Amino acid sequence: MPARAGGFDRRFALMFLVMLTIAAGNTALQSILPALGRSLGVADRAVAAAFSLSALLWVLAAPFWANRSDRYGRRAMILLGVTGFAVSLSLCGLFLTAGINGWIGGTAAFGLFIAGRLIYGTFGSAAPPAVQALVAGETSREERTRALTLLASAFGLGTILGPAVAPYLLLGRIGGVEIGLAGPAFVFALFGVGVGITVLTMLPDDRHGRHDGHGTSSAYPSIGGAPTGATVAAATQPHVEHVGYLDARVRGWMIAGLVMGHAQAMTSQAIGFLVIDRLGIAPALALEPTGIVLMMGAGAALLVQWGVIPLLGLSPRRLVLVGLVLAAAGVLLTGLATSLYGIATAYALANLGFGFTRPGFTAGSSLAVGSAAQGSVAGKVTSVNGASFVLGPSIGVGLYEIARPLPYVAAAAALVVLFGYAWVTLRERG
Repeated sequence: MPARAGGFDRRFALMFLVMLTIAAGNTALQSILPALGRSLGVADRAVAAAFSLSALLWVLAAPFWANRSDRYGRRAMILLGVTGFAVSLSLCGLFLTAGINGWIGGTAAFGLFIAGRLIYGTFGSAAPPAVQALVAGETSREERTRALTLLASAFGLGTILGPAVAPYLLLGRIGGVEIGLAGPAFVFALFGVGVGITVLTMLPDDRHGRHDGHGTSSAYPSIGGAPTGATVAAATQPHVEHVGYLDARVRGWMIAGLVMGHAQAMTSQAIGFLVIDRLGIAPALALEPTGIVLMMGAGAALLVQWGVIPLLGLSPRRLVLVGLVLAAAGVLLTGLATSLYGIATAYALANLGFGFTRPGFTAGSSLAVGSAAQGSVAGKVTSVNGASFVLGPSIGVGLYEIARPLPYVAAAAALVVLFGYAWVTLRERG
């Protein structure tokens, strides 16, 4: 980061904290959703619906808020996003507490919980584009890509931090009221309030100022959804030429990204249920083993993207092909594993593969077009990544309810078929 302004350094640290808090709070809640659903006696598909509906609203609302930050100011949009995050988690915690203590039925509690999640999907998506725009507006062209890439890494770190800390945030009984599994929602809501107050006091009101830089909609922060860099490219590259999803230059890459993304979303969302059922443990005891599995998966993906890929120097096509082999083997072994060690190592292998495929998809799509179309293609990549976590979780959990290994076997089969398609279809144009 530039050393020219200590004030900017502090603002950048705050923006990093905003992104980290939003991602960690969301993935922490995702990691406990299977245990919450089982504890309240609701169907597994309702748990998936809570995730899918929130992701859908995020995908729809994020472009809207990205276009509003120029008009209403960066600070206002960041505050809106952080406030939506805190309000959503507070309501979710209250509704879950009501169900845990038997004040309302489990189905009613989870229905209200879903309503609380919709607030997050609708308003939480306002913060990331404004954060990007603020950082972009205060950095030179040479600094911008590095700064935004570092900022985007906060989402990746959040996918590790959220599941890691969730088991330690069970609050037990307070004032005669059992909080239990609702604890992470309340704790992260408090974090959101603290971050919001800090934003309010540290950032100046910029509603009527000049707005340099631009922010783009970010993919939904989800378990397994490590950053790809596409959002950074969309914010820094020109949008001179519009490229459609079915454009012959990128169609194969878009299809590959959609299939890979759905395979990852299907298997990631069902993993909490798999841990509970394969280990034969009570839902309240599942948070720690589930957190271990999710941390290993997220850590493997980030290790590949931040360490292994820069060392190997593989082309985008080879990244996708290598990743598909590893991911197919990993998801299949995950579905067949019967121990915590087996599930964790197989899930890490799967995410190791996805850690190759996602950057390969991003880079391959970029190289398929000229410089004038970079911004348009980057936006398409971000949209595909986000869309995968709208239907993918519901499909995965629906298949899981039919047979426990089914989402993993189906995902492995889809990845094997995609390997053949990618081998024949994907081409790179430098």
